[in-house]
Amino acid sequence: MNNKSSLRQRRLLETAAIFCAATVVLTVLVGLVAFFFEGAKLTSRVATLSALTMGSGLAISAVALLAVNSLLKGILGPVQLISEKAQRIAAGSYGVQIPGPYPGELGELADNINDMSAAISQNEKSQTEFISSLSHELRTPLTVITGWSETLVNSDDLDTDTQRGMNIILRESRRLNEMVIDLLDFTRMGDGKLTLNIEPADLRSEFEDTVFMYGNRLRQEGLELIYLENDSPIPIIDCDAKRMRQVFLNILDNAAKHGGEGRRIEASICYEEPWVTVRIRDFGCGIPEDEIPLVKNKFFKGSSKARGTGIGLAVSDEIVAMHGGTLSLSNAPGGGTLVTVQLPDSQ
Repeated sequence: MNNKSSLRQRRLLETAAIFCAATVVLTVLVGLVAFFFEGAKLTSRVATLSALTMGSGLAISAVALLAVNSLLKGILGPVQLISEKAQRIAAGSYGVQIPGPYPGELGELADNINDMSAAISQNEKSQTEFISSLSHELRTPLTVITGWSETLVNSDDLDTDTQRGMNIILRESRRLNEMVIDLLDFTRMGDGKLTLNIEPADLRSEFEDTVFMYGNRLRQEGLELIYLENDSPIPIIDCDAKRMRQVFLNILDNAAKHGGEGRRIEASICYEEPWVTVRIRDFGCGIPEDEIPLVKNKFFKGSSKARGTGIGLAVSDEIVAMHGGTLSLSNAPGGGTLVTVQLPDSQ
């Protein structure tokens, strides 16, 4: 039983004890009043009656305390268990069941929560299967569209307007392909099948390559991606380099979509023992303070009008957590959003 439940039981017992103590005090007061009013005329029968009354009050108080304690244990125990299971379901552990049976209304409440948990679990499974199937179906045509777009963009036979149109098609097909990858990773994450290929990697090199590649793409959209270089040594760490590139691309894409009005993004990497730290900052309008704790939740888009599935950060956060690191967001001084990724070194 947790501290909150223990505190609740203690308060109820204290209330019962106060009631019993009041009964005893009232009994004593009755005896004293009888004594003072009768004075010397107090007979042995009255004294005996007063003693019996006081004894009966004490006995009744003791029995009442024991009964209340037993009743509270019988009620608060199941209520606490049901509350804990409900909290697990609310946190995403769909399918969790409350053991029973319990009598009366408690049993009915437990059965209703069990039915709700099973229904949510089935809906979640159906949703995941649908997303997985749809994502696999989309990959082939998107690969074809992207491949032909790249071929045509590099052709010298296109006029200016057609060239511009093909660049748009290529950019959007790449964006769709990245969304499909996120959707597939989301389904793997839900099934517990998201895996890492851990091996020693130069994270600075991986990050710089990602920034260079994405910087060229942003330049076409009129955004400037500034890499803040530093000469401090960064150790080789054990990580999944491909997955970390995916994380960096997701964060940069979010910075471009949600902070693009600032026209500038800054990126840096450094070693802050025992962490290799990556920071990516945009100069947009930032995130409303009440949305900051929610932005990493899957499918959360908040007040942003930007396009997207709302799962990129959720997948990135899961990947970083699987590495033993952290991904955090905050509003930067002077405006914009700062995303910080920290991975532990391998020393």
